[in-house]
Amino acid sequence: MTFPAYPEYKPSGFDWLPEVPAHWMDRKIARDIPFVVGWTPPSGKDEYYDGDLPWVTIADMTQMTVEDTKSKISHLAVRDKGAKVVPAGSMLFSFKLSVGKIAFLTIDSYTNEAIAGFLPCGPLDLEYWKYAAPEFIPRYGRENIYGATLLNQELISSVRFFAPARVEQTQIARFLDHETARIDALIEEQQRLIELLKEKRQAVISHAVTKGLDPTVPMKDSGVEWLGEVPAHWSVSPLKFLVDEKVAGPYGASLTKAMYTDSGYRVYGQQQVISDDFSIGDYYISEEKFSEMQRYVVFPGDVLISVMGTIGRVSVVPVGVEVGIINPRLVRYKFAQRKVVPEFVKILLMSLRYQSRLREESQGSTMEGLNMVILGDLPLVLPPLDEQLSIVAFVKAYDFSFNELVEQAESAVGLLQERRFALISAAVTGKIDVRGWQPPASTQAPELAVAEAV
Repeated sequence: MTFPAYPEYKPSGFDWLPEVPAHWMDRKIARDIPFVVGWTPPSGKDEYYDGDLPWVTIADMTQMTVEDTKSKISHLAVRDKGAKVVPAGSMLFSFKLSVGKIAFLTIDSYTNEAIAGFLPCGPLDLEYWKYAAPEFIPRYGRENIYGATLLNQELISSVRFFAPARVEQTQIARFLDHETARIDALIEEQQRLIELLKEKRQAVISHAVTKGLDPTVPMKDSGVEWLGEVPAHWSVSPLKFLVDEKVAGPYGASLTKAMYTDSGYRVYGQQQVISDDFSIGDYYISEEKFSEMQRYVVFPGDVLISVMGTIGRVSVVPVGVEVGIINPRLVRYKFAQRKVVPEFVKILLMSLRYQSRLREESQGSTMEGLNMVILGDLPLVLPPLDEQLSIVAFVKAYDFSFNELVEQAESAVGLLQERRFALISAAVTGKIDVRGWQPPASTQAPELAVAEAV
């Protein structure tokens, strides 16, 4: 759906917006929109926080309405500072750190210094202003050396913009409420699709590595309750009987961050295993320290498992990796080459059944996390070598198709978000005329309606 432009425009005087509808009026926040900025009591004054008065922070602005606050301040804090209450019905706008978050108060409350409360007593419809404010206010911010937008009460007061009369503001707000809801519904559908794809991937891969690729193959009881049946020609063996070499990362004072250097030999940890990317990271040790740590050196084909913090993540060291060692949060296994394909072990241990089992074992451990005793006793299902290779090839092909579908869905989400932003911008800057718009008589399935004239 497309929307018409206004019949007549005039110069705006703004570099970023050459013209505006001829009948729109020049506005300024200091003149047209009453607002207050909050205050944060000193952190060392416990008596300021020991109270029952609602006090909004950006953390409370997760929904469109704020009905209660996580933090409260005291009457003493309000009295000493002379803080102003923000009445129910006001629109909150965050202008520090996270710039442009919007929420409406349903209660009288105070706010911190990062929030401006626009009061419901001015000439602007706050339902319109919730769309216009993020478009106009940040343009008056100053940029710090890191490129972040800096705003304060004075800069917000100086904001100028053009807006129509209140009745037209309300119409624009009604239009945007309806159309952005339709776009949001489509975004939610795509995000749900991504979650369903991820769930299906886990189920398909878990089935492949524990039940095989042939649905007609005879099955047998694995002897492990949580594994259930496995193909009759597969074996089940504790991990410790399938490895030629095993080592836990250096313990205690043998390797600390104080020993890291700017260059030298790499130190691999959870950062690489969780992301499955050995090109990232910047922890190194000196040649002298490396010579003391030879038993922790990684080689292509080694299976690394995270055992502390984020436990149970698995990665296989790729060919061509920089020479380096593991850190204390990892263990390293070299599996018997004639029995085990390392990539199969990785897929197996990352499957639903094994991830669930590893979490249970870590929670029941006397120490937080996993250890080599728990991992060594873990029963691994093991197909013949050629079947392991077939399963690895199947998973790689499946992941390729899966990644394509997820990328398409994520691309759709990005496009919808861009169009949502463009539609709002077009409406509040007068590029499209929605005065004649009316909501449809009946609710249809979500269908995108975005202005093309932007």
